[in-house]
Amino acid sequence: MLVRCLYASRVVTPAPPDLLDSILIQSRATNPRLGITGLLCFRNDVFVQVLEGGRDSVCDLYNAIVRDNRHQNVRLLTFDEIAERRFSNWTMGKISGDSINPALLLKYSDKAELNPFASSGSATMALLFELAAAGSIAGRGT
Repeated sequence: MLVRCLYASRVVTPAPPDLLDSILIQSRATNPRLGITGLLCFRNDVFVQVLEGGRDSVCDLYNAIVRDNRHQNVRLLTFDEIAERRFSNWTMGKISGDSINPALLLKYSDKAELNPFASSGSATMALLFELAAAGSIAGRGT
């Protein structure tokens, strides 16, 4: 059974300068073995990540992220059974939040900022789907 998990977290402070790169390297090395695909978006101090794969693998990875000392305030936004993956073309794609058009953020939020803690999970997921469809993915680890 395939599932999709969307979560948000805040970066630990002070954040190591290579934090995002280290997370992506680890994801791209581990995810193929686990059958997990997904997308990571980072802006300011906020991570938003989608994980897709088998239920046990996704749950185990999410629980490891909750315990990971690079993340704090980890919040589960959505967890759904899915018929097919939306992010199957990469082991962990990356969206730089700095490149997101403020008007697009206003489409899904009350302010032109990435704040999944104040938005619904479905609005945050719709934003990520739209960013992926627009080709905003900077890194497509395969």
